[in-house]
Amino acid sequence: MNPILCSTGCLIGRPNGRNIRLLESCIDRLECDGFEFMLYSDWYERLPEITAYLKSLPTTFPTLHCEKHIGEALSSGLPEDREEAFRRFRLNCELAEALGSERLVLHLWDGLASDSHIERNLEAYGRLWETAGEHGLELTVENVVCSRRDPWAHWLELLERYPDVSFTFDTKMAAFHEQLELLYRPENAWVGRHVHHLHVNDYGGGYKDWANLKTLHIGRGKLDFAPFFAWMRQEHYDGYLTVEATSFGADGSIDFESLNRSIRTIRGYMEGER
Repeated sequence: MNPILCSTGCLIGRPNGRNIRLLESCIDRLECDGFEFMLYSDWYERLPEITAYLKSLPTTFPTLHCEKHIGEALSSGLPEDREEAFRRFRLNCELAEALGSERLVLHLWDGLASDSHIERNLEAYGRLWETAGEHGLELTVENVVCSRRDPWAHWLELLERYPDVSFTFDTKMAAFHEQLELLYRPENAWVGRHVHHLHVNDYGGGYKDWANLKTLHIGRGKLDFAPFFAWMRQEHYDGYLTVEATSFGADGSIDFESLNRSIRTIRGYMEGER
């Protein structure tokens, strides 16, 4: 059965002071098979400490989610911003390699710039891919929401330029652009060969509904996951799935019950119980 990961971003955020040491109290309370580590921008100066701490934990981090502002910096027309983005990406790679991770999830475009200057982001991919390879990592580009066009269009642009590109498919991101069903169309059979990681989350909004972009636990939105898991079986997808639904409250407390329910629901779908 496909391993299910929990994003550390579900657990650690501003309300609990981004206290990374909360992880050690979470491991035994979660029914996941490991974690997808989310690196925050204010942690770069603490990387040696963070690396040592994560390596000491009795769990694995098969996937690392790169710090999200990298894509935004790549959109800048300033050379110094671009070089800083590459510097930070290399630091993400070094952390992932130290943790024994297999792959990276990247927001190639993000932030206020989003895909407004997408040509700059697409052009940068080749150098990012080479850097990831130097560290023995697979780089996957997530279908991040767009303000100008849509993620599927940018995936096609990447595929045309870089035929071996790998993707992370996020169900919520796809639903935001009404693109979840694109997976199931015969003319898009190519996508199964390039999606090497999955984020499985629910969504409660409509088309490009920015006010409802919150990542929800499965069953708390409006997505029909039965066709999605049927597609997984059809494609013989054998990689990881990550739950990213925000699971801490305003007081920073973690909702383990909802997280474990999401994990069990995903397993039920994979076992054909739903």
